Amino acid sequence: MGPKDSTVQPSASAPRPGAERASVHSLRRRPHAKVLVVGGGINGVGTFRDLALQGVDVALVERGDYCQGASGASSHMIHGGIRYLENGEFRLVRESVVERNRLLRIAPHYVKPLQTTIPIFSTFSGILSAPLRFLTHKQQGKPKERGAFLIKAGLSLYDSFSRDGGTVPRHQFRTHKAALEELPALRSDVKYTATYFDASVHNPERLTLDVLQDGEKAGRPGGPQGTGVQTGSAQGDTARASNYLSLQSMSPAPNPGTGRGSTVRLRDELTGEEFDFTADIIVNTTGAWVDLTNGAMGAASSFMGGTKGSHIVLDHPGLLAACRGREIFFEHTDGRIVLIYPMGDRVLVGTTDVDADMSEDAVCTDEEIQYFFDLIGHVFPSIDVTPDDIVYTFSGVRPLPSHDATQPGFVSRDYRIERRTSGRDGSGAVVLSLVGGKWTTFRALAEHLTNEVLGELGVQRKVSTAQLPIGGGAGFPADEAGVQKWIKAHMASGRDADRTAGLLTRYGTRAEEVIAYLDAEPDHALRSTRELSVRELEFMAANEQVGHLVDVLIRRTSLAFRGLVTGELLNEVAEVLSVPLKWDAAARAAEIKHAQDVLQRFHRVEMHSLVA
Repeated sequence: MGPKDSTVQPSASAPRPGAERASVHSLRRRPHAKVLVVGGGINGVGTFRDLALQGVDVALVERGDYCQGASGASSHMIHGGIRYLENGEFRLVRESVVERNRLLRIAPHYVKPLQTTIPIFSTFSGILSAPLRFLTHKQQGKPKERGAFLIKAGLSLYDSFSRDGGTVPRHQFRTHKAALEELPALRSDVKYTATYFDASVHNPERLTLDVLQDGEKAGRPGGPQGTGVQTGSAQGDTARASNYLSLQSMSPAPNPGTGRGSTVRLRDELTGEEFDFTADIIVNTTGAWVDLTNGAMGAASSFMGGTKGSHIVLDHPGLLAACRGREIFFEHTDGRIVLIYPMGDRVLVGTTDVDADMSEDAVCTDEEIQYFFDLIGHVFPSIDVTPDDIVYTFSGVRPLPSHDATQPGFVSRDYRIERRTSGRDGSGAVVLSLVGGKWTTFRALAEHLTNEVLGELGVQRKVSTAQLPIGGGAGFPADEAGVQKWIKAHMASGRDADRTAGLLTRYGTRAEEVIAYLDAEPDHALRSTRELSVRELEFMAANEQVGHLVDVLIRRTSLAFRGLVTGELLNEVAEVLSVPLKWDAAARAAEIKHAQDVLQRFHRVEMHSLVA
């Protein structure tokens, strides 16, 4: 992320001296790479992985934690974007549907089919206004709801895009009586429902980590098995990444050894220490902060015009039951497409789409919460929701291009790559800036960016990622019977079926590596949760670049998302992590306060019982 990211979660305290992290040491020991990727969201991490698989010497730095920005604030959907059809973005929708189908195959541990139902309250409404929206990308007058005729046409086109490797069923329509039989809590005046399948990603943060670790493994001597790529060098790994490492500035000074590229100044956000790093090509994937990052590199740009999207997570059994296990995806009274989405025993509701003020924190406001309550009432009028039902909120800034007078909902979700050369005579590093991009297409986008980099380097692609399993998706059980067989085979003394299933859910088949670590020495369950143990926290600290206590609560697990963080949990996790991360008593107390501040300020989670 860029150096002025106002929505990066606050530091635990003033930077504290300490043992140098292995990820930072690797970059300081050899302060050069052919390619430096700046930004550790899913698009930056995907590009890092693809470049590493081609044998390119690549490094990645991220100012906060991986998947901390917009990538971690998504609607948790892997979808084709049916609503983009009315914007005329047919290429993007086709690519998105193909990539959705692909991720169901190569990342089955995290990407799952999602049954989606659209409640429809008219037949022909919107037929006249739709062409105007298509041509002008603006809402003309008072919003006209989309009727069954328009939705049927859109879903038919959507289905046609799914034929390329598609495994999801075609859409189905239900009339009034059948619709209410399926979803009896719907408004009684519903005329039709349309049901189709997209996909969900319940663990976007962990999927991002899997992609990152695939890249790191590809850069080790010998490369990953099965790719045919021989990477690594006498100097060590050729795919290195570190979080909590920010780009501060850039100078035209080239790499002293080669006389090429440019020098950037990097700052360790945990210790405050700085050092220089050189690269021939810099890839700016900092999302909504692309312009700020370019400014730090001495070439201000005005590519971005991000919009804020907020969500709430509810613990509401009545609403959960009303959804009947499917996402409810519909048009609210203002024309905005919104969703009510059951996730385990919680319900996700979103999302807003308003122009973002980059000088302010991206947080869910009272007005947005009322908007969510209104939209729930729009389709489920008998269900009462109150602020007490909210267990978590989150917001992010979408990395959209600048859009002048275009309304946020009509701004293109497609992406482009901007190229420039640094230095007065253009002899410095080539800088490629990613403008736009969405979760679903990260693999295809990373392939596009990687091909651009390979062209700059004069190198041919060696490996395609199109069919390459991601992390713990390799060998993942194909059905529920296979899942139960895997669980039974990996249970052990002191680890029951629920705990084993939780490990498979969290890591995919990488859980085998975690289980081997857990079983190597005596392990102890935590008092505050059955979902973690002492050894698993130590594994995360050793293998997943945990920088702050809050990283475990929000991004290495879903405990915060589900409203399961307590004062006891904060203290117990901090106590365990303090050993491998070398936190003294003052640092441990600062981490607990930091976690409390982040949860309250960014996620509206009040901590009422912190243990001293």
